Amino acid sequence: MKLFIIALIVFLMNVPFGYWRANVRKFSLQWALAIHIPVPFVILLRVYGDLGFGWETYPVMVGAFFGGQFAGKKLFEYWKKHLKAELSSCLVMDVYHLIKVKS
Repeated sequence: MKLFIIALIVFLMNVPFGYWRANVRKFSLQWALAIHIPVPFVILLRVYGDLGFGWETYPVMVGAFFGGQFAGKKLFEYWKKHLKAELSSCLVMDVYHLIKVKS
């Protein structure tokens, strides 16, 4: 159960980074940072969550990591296609601006 809770946290943590990655040039410095910045946090979650580094945990954690990246990318693409607002590379600021426009 602990594995799936930490995997959910990893998934949710990677959504903003996938969102960022979707709006920058592929293989640029920002693209690489969007992929690699979350890695130390995933390691900390594994250590402090007492999950360890057993082979059986890797498929779930890697799936959560890249699933979050993919979901963030798809969210950016969906909003870019369906919303009339100008989007940045920051999911938090885009959500703030979308809420501000609605109210």
